[in-house]
Amino acid sequence: MKTTKPFQFTKGVILYPLGLVLCIWFVFWVEFHFDLNLKSYGIFPRKLDGLPGILVSPFLHGSLSHLYNNTLPLLVLSMALSYFYKNLAFRIFYLGVIYSGILTWCIGSPAYHIGASGYIYVLMSFLLFKGLFSNHYRLIALSLLVVFLYGGMIWYIFPIKENMSWEGHLSGFFVGLWFAVRFQSAVPKPEQYHWEKSDYNEQNDPFLKHFDAEGNFIEKPVESSDSIPETAVKYFYNSEE
Repeated sequence: MKTTKPFQFTKGVILYPLGLVLCIWFVFWVEFHFDLNLKSYGIFPRKLDGLPGILVSPFLHGSLSHLYNNTLPLLVLSMALSYFYKNLAFRIFYLGVIYSGILTWCIGSPAYHIGASGYIYVLMSFLLFKGLFSNHYRLIALSLLVVFLYGGMIWYIFPIKENMSWEGHLSGFFVGLWFAVRFQSAVPKPEQYHWEKSDYNEQNDPFLKHFDAEGNFIEKPVESSDSIPETAVKYFYNSEE
């Protein structure tokens, strides 16, 4: 039976996040090249005509600097999600966009909310808390790396800057935290060595056989005479007449 390792690098780890980023840049290029104004397709809270923005808003950005600031964290965090949580990556993407968008629609201020930052906060929060809850050394290391790289993002879930959708950031943060709690069963189990298993017998360990009862190293373990099978030798003679 073929077993798959929990952490495997595939082309999708790079291609899917890169495709998402290129799609967002393409939408911005179309808007700029054809002199369009797509901001009105964003999320407008508590208005029925603002509901379609839940799916559209992550692909819309107000300026080049807005898009640039979202590109790198979106790419890095999406690649981390695809590598460490491959089986969850697609669900985190579409459910994260939908749920964070719905929450933004419910609590946001009466203005158009656009940008991929809400989904970025879903990724940041999920990767942070999932690793801490998992008790897996690699995922904990990933959580610490997320804190080191993007820990400063936590301040922007509060209304500290004008014309910034802090409600979208807050929504994404709580959705990511909820995902980290909900998807507990998807945590890969740490590798278990043979001496950690319940059926381990140290007398059968080939490494420990190199040591005697006092702990002295033996270059070659002495095999007991009982374990050496008897060898039968038969001779055949050809007699010539």
